[in-house]
Amino acid sequence: MYKVCFVTTASITLKSFVLELADAMHKTGSFEIHFICDNDDEFKSLLPSYIHYHPVPMKRGISFDGIKVIGKLRRLFKQEKFDLVQYSTPNASCYASIAARVAKIPVRLYCQWGIVYVGFTGLKRFIFKTIEKMVCRNSTRIEPDSISNLNFSISEGLYTKEKGAVIWNGSACGVNLKKFDISKRDVFKAEIRQKYEIPQDALVYIFVGRIGRDKGINELLVAAEKMNELKEDTYLLLVGELENEQFLDKRLLNWSQNQKRVIYCGFTNEVEKYLAAADVYLLPSYREGFGTTVIEAESMGLATIVTDIPGPINAMLKNETGLVVPKADADALFKSMLYLYDNRDKIIKFAKCGAEFAATSFEQEELFRQIILDRENMLKSVSGTNG
Repeated sequence: MYKVCFVTTASITLKSFVLELADAMHKTGSFEIHFICDNDDEFKSLLPSYIHYHPVPMKRGISFDGIKVIGKLRRLFKQEKFDLVQYSTPNASCYASIAARVAKIPVRLYCQWGIVYVGFTGLKRFIFKTIEKMVCRNSTRIEPDSISNLNFSISEGLYTKEKGAVIWNGSACGVNLKKFDISKRDVFKAEIRQKYEIPQDALVYIFVGRIGRDKGINELLVAAEKMNELKEDTYLLLVGELENEQFLDKRLLNWSQNQKRVIYCGFTNEVEKYLAAADVYLLPSYREGFGTTVIEAESMGLATIVTDIPGPINAMLKNETGLVVPKADADALFKSMLYLYDNRDKIIKFAKCGAEFAATSFEQEELFRQIILDRENMLKSVSGTNG
């Protein structure tokens, strides 16, 4: 049995992108599974008994405690003698890649779910790019979750094409078609629209994710304000936690929070219901690893509008399942929203094509099958080298 360890900074990443994969790996009988993240007692209580949980204090953002974290991880790695350590998210990847290399872990797998420096400039970009290169250098294998991020990384000199690969068509965890079941769309739509008193014939746009500046929320609110002024039967649902309000335009934030047709829904474990209540999914983000919410939206029968950044452009088909707009361009976003409002036939066409595209290209069980095969092949190639 192979001992594998998944490391992320916060538990939410493990819960959102790894837990279902871990279950699929456990069912093969070939893997002993360990999780490492910042301490979260609630998360620990929810984990199945087969997962060994090791809390290690880690925070997002720059921290001077990093050296201590690396030391703790190194000791844990040497003690447990893992065959494979997989890491993602910026801080965890930095710490774990160093610790795993020092501990001589045979397979050091960097799941490159987003490249943080993409949205930076100047010295900040240089520093974070240097860290990214270091993580890649310490890893024996890099697996970004989109073709465009793979190509970007190779062009940036982060690693060679021999060292990196995308599994199947990309994404961290695919789309669970039992949860995102388009056959339940009408029922979910009626439920959510009734809850928020949205007319059944209104055109509803939706965003799902962290409500912050780097998700393009300022541009989204500019576009939403214009749509509200121009079209009285449009609504915008914002599903997710509001974060770092100081980086959002205060006037726009105040306007949106006092606007009946802009609805802040908060976090939900039933995102499929909220997607079903909408017609068009919006992802005006500055950077993404892949954009899992795009394929989830497509699975529930939505047209999409995404920015032209690595990741999301691989989660849809331009002009077939949705539209692509320039990053940080509120006017282009507004014009695309207005175009779909005026061309409802395009929404129907995009939605039908998107549902088929997501189901055939990102179905979760098939993605997990290919990921498990990939892990087994990596581990067989280094079998017996640890310890």
